[in-house]
Amino acid sequence: MLLDGQLHYYPSLLDPQQADILYQQLLQEIPWQTGHVFIYGREHLIPRLQAWHGDPGISYTYSGKTLQADAWTPTLANLCQQLNQLLGLQLNAVLCNLYRNGNDCMGWHADDEKELGKNPQILSISLGAERDFALRRQGSSRQSGTLRLANGSLLDMRPGMQNHWQHSLPKRARIQQSRINLTFRTLYN
Repeated sequence: MLLDGQLHYYPSLLDPQQADILYQQLLQEIPWQTGHVFIYGREHLIPRLQAWHGDPGISYTYSGKTLQADAWTPTLANLCQQLNQLLGLQLNAVLCNLYRNGNDCMGWHADDEKELGKNPQILSISLGAERDFALRRQGSSRQSGTLRLANGSLLDMRPGMQNHWQHSLPKRARIQQSRINLTFRTLYN
């Protein structure tokens, strides 16, 4: 338990062999795309590949872009069902990110879009290369800490975390391997 209980980290949700098999399945099964965001009124390519899957009719708007959910792939649907049963949740969508190497990244943000409700719980599964998950308090420009996310790990961002903390996945030039990150969430459309 970290951040006063708002962040739970499970370094070995999956054993390394299971994680590697799942990584290969998702690499082939997901229709990875280059995404765009609007920042300060200009469109930019995001520095990673992504896909958005969920229940029918689910959409998600962030950084000036609305994504309509693609249908669940068999592997993603199975993972979502397992997480819902294990934790008693009603997750209905997943944002999938493929970081091709250490140059792909995610800037500082909180997952606080209105579709997520006031206190979202977001479950993040990491597969492939280990990467740093950086944290800072909302309103601060100074990084507070870093958590190294292992292959097969689960990060449970509990209700309240998005209101108090921001996170990022910084560039790491020495990392040549790719990483898949799955962030399961409940959307209220």
